[in-house]
Amino acid sequence: MLLREGAEAHAAKVRMIIFDIDGVLSDGKLYYGSDGEAFKTFFVRDGLGISLARENGIKLAIITGRKSAIVETRGKELKFDAVYQGNLYKMKAYEELKANFAITDEQMAYIGDDIVDLPIMTKVGFPAAVGDAVEEVKKTAHFVSDFAGGYGAVRQIVEFILKAQGKWQSIITDYLNGGSSARMLDNKSQ
Repeated sequence: MLLREGAEAHAAKVRMIIFDIDGVLSDGKLYYGSDGEAFKTFFVRDGLGISLARENGIKLAIITGRKSAIVETRGKELKFDAVYQGNLYKMKAYEELKANFAITDEQMAYIGDDIVDLPIMTKVGFPAAVGDAVEEVKKTAHFVSDFAGGYGAVRQIVEFILKAQGKWQSIITDYLNGGSSARMLDNKSQ
C-alpha cells in the first residue's frame, strides 16, 4: 500500500465514499452473454466493507460511466445512498451529491482507477486508488491499495478510513460479541 503524508488525517474526515464501478468495485472486465447483456463480478469482502462503512455513518455513492442493471441491483443490495450511471464526465453528479447531502469536498472520498476519475479525485479530501490503477490516478491518490479493483482494494481502503476514524476496533469487538455488525451478516447485506 502507498500512503501519502497526511492520508490518515484526511480519511478521518470522510463522511461519504464515492465508488467507480468498472475496475474498482468490479475487476474491470466485461463479460457478455448471448443476449448482449454485460456481466460484472463483485468481491464479497468489498461488499462487507461497504456495509460496515454504511453501518458506521458513512454515506455511499456510485458514479459510473456505463449503465447496467447489475449496478442498480448491487447498489440496492448494499443500500447505497445514490447511484449515478451513464456519467462518463462525473463532475455534475459529484456536485449534485455535495449539494444533496450537504457535504464538503474535504469530507468526500473517491475510489478510482482511470483518467475519467481524475477530475473528482483532485477535488475530494481523500482520493484513493486501486492497486492496478493507471499511473496518473496513483499519483493523485492519498492511498493506493495493495490489491487490484474487484479483488479487495475497496475493502482495504474502507478499513483504512474506518481505522482512521477510530471505528475499526469497535467493529471487531462487536463481531466477537455477536452484536449488530454480526447480525448484519444474517441479513445478507454484503
